[in-house]
Amino acid sequence: MPSLTSNFRSTHATKPVLRALCAAVLIAAQAVLPPVARAQLLPGMGDGGEMTASAERRLGDQIARELFRDTDYIDDPVIVEYVQDIWQRLLAAARVRGELTPELDERFAWQIFLGRDSTINAFALPGGYLGLNLGLVAVIGSRDELANVLGHELSHVTQRHIARIMSRDAKQMPLMIAAMVIGMLAAMKARNGDAGNAMLMGSQAYAMQSQLSFSRDMEREADRVGFGVMTQAGYDPRGAEAMFEKLQFAARLNDNGSYPYLRSHPMDTERIADMQARFQFRDMNRASGSTAAPVPVPVPTTPGLPLVMDHAMISARARVLTRPGVDVLRQWVEAGSGSDFSKSTPAQQAGLLYASALSANELRDFKAARGFGDRLVTRTAADAPASRLARLLSIQIELDAGNPAKAASLLNAKAKDRPEMLLAVQAAVATRNPAPMLPVLRDYTALQPRDATAWRALSSLHNAQDDPVRAIRADAEANVADLDYAGARDRYKAAQELSRNLAARGAPNAVDHYEASIIDTRARAVDALVKRQAEEPPLK
Repeated sequence: MPSLTSNFRSTHATKPVLRALCAAVLIAAQAVLPPVARAQLLPGMGDGGEMTASAERRLGDQIARELFRDTDYIDDPVIVEYVQDIWQRLLAAARVRGELTPELDERFAWQIFLGRDSTINAFALPGGYLGLNLGLVAVIGSRDELANVLGHELSHVTQRHIARIMSRDAKQMPLMIAAMVIGMLAAMKARNGDAGNAMLMGSQAYAMQSQLSFSRDMEREADRVGFGVMTQAGYDPRGAEAMFEKLQFAARLNDNGSYPYLRSHPMDTERIADMQARFQFRDMNRASGSTAAPVPVPVPTTPGLPLVMDHAMISARARVLTRPGVDVLRQWVEAGSGSDFSKSTPAQQAGLLYASALSANELRDFKAARGFGDRLVTRTAADAPASRLARLLSIQIELDAGNPAKAASLLNAKAKDRPEMLLAVQAAVATRNPAPMLPVLRDYTALQPRDATAWRALSSLHNAQDDPVRAIRADAEANVADLDYAGARDRYKAAQELSRNLAARGAPNAVDHYEASIIDTRARAVDALVKRQAEEPPLK
């Protein structure tokens, strides 16, 4: 079942908590509104019932706007690239299998949000948005395990499980909405918020309990469809079994409510046995080429997949970026020189060195960061993907240390990938040489207009070239990508005003008529989006 709200950790997290709760309230409210259109076919497990794909996408956009503003949201180019490679392969496989219909493919966002939260969690949201906590990335042991999780959540979306939950619970929603609203008011009025939090938690628990019995069939279907998608995409089926067993073990050790994914995705032995059976049948059929009824064959009792260097380094990066605290970072710095280092496998050593270098960089100990980074480069020299990650980390360290010339010397001039491109932008801005990167980033944003980070990088390049109007326009497009249409409108108005002022003064950095026309056209388009957004039910 998709997890739509975050855990209550402390009263210091009031705003993120309220945002998540408001999102849940909005989802509930939408369920009891008159349906936009009724389904033409009888509902099945893959049918969204009364909620149309367009309505679900609009609802997902509203929630996504709040997630973009959440302090836990992170767009780390290195981890995003790693996750996106898996995600795009899964989407392609879902299209081949027919799980992802052309309508959903076109209407839904298919975007993953990364969160700094250290809890083991992944969740599906309306409209094709998915959430993935760095805590989950930090504990998985292979791409195949991550593909299993993402394939499972993807299947919740393609099978329209969220829409079906809303349709089924339409009669129960008014009571839950009332409890949540009262709880939010109590939380805001109470000094310590305990009373409000208790009521909110109670209403959530009621909603979760009422949906669990209905969602178990959905979970099994997401297992089945997700398994088919991940194997179609070329991932090892043992990743599914390994992930289930890992989550079951974590559930036994941590039965304290701190692992939302375990709570909403119960790891019973039946589901694990089903994955084992699917792996057995699939393996035997592949070997024999027979279409006859399969006979189970023995499989290894240890489904673990070998740890590879680049995955160990990605997991290490995820651990550090969860902001574990100074004391933990210091421990990871020490681990790179600890007595257990020499006893580790080469992949484990790569992960340890990566964590040590990045932790030292976070602590601003650049001498130590460079030392671990150099050792990492040597350790990964024979592994091309890992060697690239080590080089990107060295570039990041030099940029953070204020040595952009050294960072620029480490860049691959022929590379077109997003992490290296964004690092190259930082180096270009720091060395006051933005011209070479401007056409590269302009072409990229033309192909990827929803990449807010790239738009902001383009804005920094224009600022470095003393082109403020184009810089403001790029900022506006970043706001559009983040679904902040009101903010984008304000930036476009600022660009229009500045453009007129510079033209009136005959300033050398004034934009030409063509650029001014583009700004005016985009300003009108964004204004229309603002008016449409104003008609939607507010989240807060």
